[in-house]
Amino acid sequence: MNIEVKEKQFTEATELLQTVRAEISRFIVGQEDIVDHVLWGIVSGGHVLLEGLPGLGKTMLVRSIADVMTLSFARIQFTPDLMPTDITGTMVIRSQNTPDQPFTFHPGPLFNHIVLADEINRATPKTQSALLEAMGEKTVTVMGETMPLKPPFFVLATQNPIDLEGTYPLPEAQMDRFMCKLLVQYPSRQELKEIVKRTTGTEHIALQSQVSIQQLLSIQMLAKEVIVSDEMIDIAVNIIDATNPNSEYAHEQVKKYVLYGSGPRGLQSLISMAKARALSLGRFHASIGDLKKVAKPVLRHRIVLNFEGEATEIKVDGVIDEILKTVQELGVHS
Repeated sequence: MNIEVKEKQFTEATELLQTVRAEISRFIVGQEDIVDHVLWGIVSGGHVLLEGLPGLGKTMLVRSIADVMTLSFARIQFTPDLMPTDITGTMVIRSQNTPDQPFTFHPGPLFNHIVLADEINRATPKTQSALLEAMGEKTVTVMGETMPLKPPFFVLATQNPIDLEGTYPLPEAQMDRFMCKLLVQYPSRQELKEIVKRTTGTEHIALQSQVSIQQLLSIQMLAKEVIVSDEMIDIAVNIIDATNPNSEYAHEQVKKYVLYGSGPRGLQSLISMAKARALSLGRFHASIGDLKKVAKPVLRHRIVLNFEGEATEIKVDGVIDEILKTVQELGVHS
């Protein structure tokens, strides 16, 4: 394939992503940074965790993205009595029993393109863990039978702050399955006024589909082709290495307050999201600016503070800021 054709494909992909972004903004007020990161996560083929207080529009954002991208959508309300089979599906006895196939599989909500795991940390760890195979392997196993999930498949989960009553911290292994964790902030006064105008009047905003499933799959493949130089890979490795307290490159705050940091999956997520950001901005290569922009969402749920860090109320985002400053001090500029 010649370079002109490839450039045309990149340009069309960038324009489609910008169209999707504009369509979502017709309904979702503010939260531009959150919308961007969710789109980059989807383009990267990863799962996204949204944390914020109830009523900030997390569920509506996910539903809007599904509508604009022509993806099948399922919402699972996580509650303490939710069972694993409620999300994976179960085997049921056939109405006309046959000796060779007495059961038939009844698929659960995981068999959709976008699965909204609403208030995921209100379910028990047993049910939370039922998502692990689907998130990691894109398959579901029921009664010994493994079934693939149709691509593309994304889990976009919402989570209440863990200090709220009735919440359970997600297992570390499951947290690592999320490509990024986004903190949904309270809207400004102007945004509150606009929310009221858009949601309490007679006008209904109908979102239009902008991207087909095949187009999305093609965009995901193009994102993988974004160039990342050896220098950028070295910088990404340095950032990940600096999150681990046992590394010789660890920042002083990391050595003092961090129990353990990110691993290889964090590095993969950092590179993948940097590529997606570059593509969305119309570039064929990832830069240090891309790495720095996605570093907090990618790393904040992969850095676990030790007892001293928890006791002194050190913020993980602050630790990441110090790591990124160290990268700049080494002579690397965006």
